[in-house]
Amino acid sequence: MSALTHFNADGQAHMVDVGGKTDSCRRAIASGQIAMLPATFALVQSGGHKKGDVLGIARLAAIMASKHTGTLIPLCHPLALTHVDVAFSLDPAHSTITCQVTAETVGKTGVEMEALTAVNIGLLTIYDMCKAVDRGMVIGQIRLLEKQGGKSGHWRADQIPAGEQTDASPLAG
Repeated sequence: MSALTHFNADGQAHMVDVGGKTDSCRRAIASGQIAMLPATFALVQSGGHKKGDVLGIARLAAIMASKHTGTLIPLCHPLALTHVDVAFSLDPAHSTITCQVTAETVGKTGVEMEALTAVNIGLLTIYDMCKAVDRGMVIGQIRLLEKQGGKSGHWRADQIPAGEQTDASPLAG
């Protein structure tokens, strides 16, 4: 396992120096879910929520959040994103909505945190818009699915060897 990079030799937090790194195309994909009551799900799915297009607003919130990651996460570098895509998939059988974000840049450091931040804020926006009718919604399974670019190359969550995976409990619903 690699050492934690956000601590210097004295054990103090610091921003990693990426000045000597080469620019490369960077891409990260993250996802997460929100589970809700079937009636709440139906409101979102039909577009019948009195606050408007829940998923449209959540998509904009996710994109905006990705652009502000460097101001939200203390040791993240501010990045010039070249592309952000936010997709929602609805599962009526389980009353869940999955948010998947792809973030891209050309630069010296990866975009994993931007994708993960966008997923969180997209799901929190759904919660905020629907909390008047369902305060028991559950947000979970937020994780990095894939990253490309940089010195460490291509990584995919589905290629993690058994025994090295984090024990992630399924989303309660």
